Parts: sequence; C-alpha cells; structure tokens
Amino acid sequence: MEERKCLVAGGNLLQAHTWKGLLEACGIPVELRGEALMGGIGELPVDMQTVELWVPESSIEAAKQQLCQLQAEQPKWQCVQCQEWNEASFELCWNCSAECCERHND
Repeated sequence: MEERKCLVAGGNLLQAHTWKGLLEACGIPVELRGEALMGGIGELPVDMQTVELWVPESSIEAAKQQLCQLQAEQPKWQCVQCQEWNEASFELCWNCSAECCERHND
C-alpha cells in the first residue's frame, strides 16, 4: 500500500468534506481523519479537534493544485430582497435568507 501524506488539517468539518468530494471527483483517493473526534469539541484538548485530509504521496501535488484552484476569486452577489452583498459561496443571503438569483446580479 502506498504511503499517505497529510494534505491539510483544520477544524472545519464541512469544508473538509467539500474538499474530500472535490478531490475524489478528480480521481484522487482521500482519507478523512479526526471526524469522530469533532463531537468532543469543548471537552478534548484543542490539538485533538482537527480534521485531516490524507492523500497518497504520489497524488499530493495534484491535490494541492486542485485546492489552489478553489481559492480563485469568485464574484459576490447582491440579494434582490434586501440588497445585501454576499460571498459567492453562499446560496442564501446571510441577512434575509433569500435564495441567490444570478440573473439579477452583475
């Protein structure tokens, strides 16, 4: 079995699953470690409250490139209900919970 390396570690479980799905869709096998310990937040030491993505050593560069592409600047969108500006990753307005409507945004 090929040696694995930790690609990224952090405390955001949702983001870790998003990245895992992206990498797997690109054909890169990913192992998510530490997920079961997230239920112990507040009870466990801080250094145990991380989620880690592990990939085969031969795929580490391809995985880094895929994650770098996610960091590309995406345009914000303006809510048609309350006119508040939202980050591109938001599907609902953070202020009023209205759905993103692309045709009304520049």
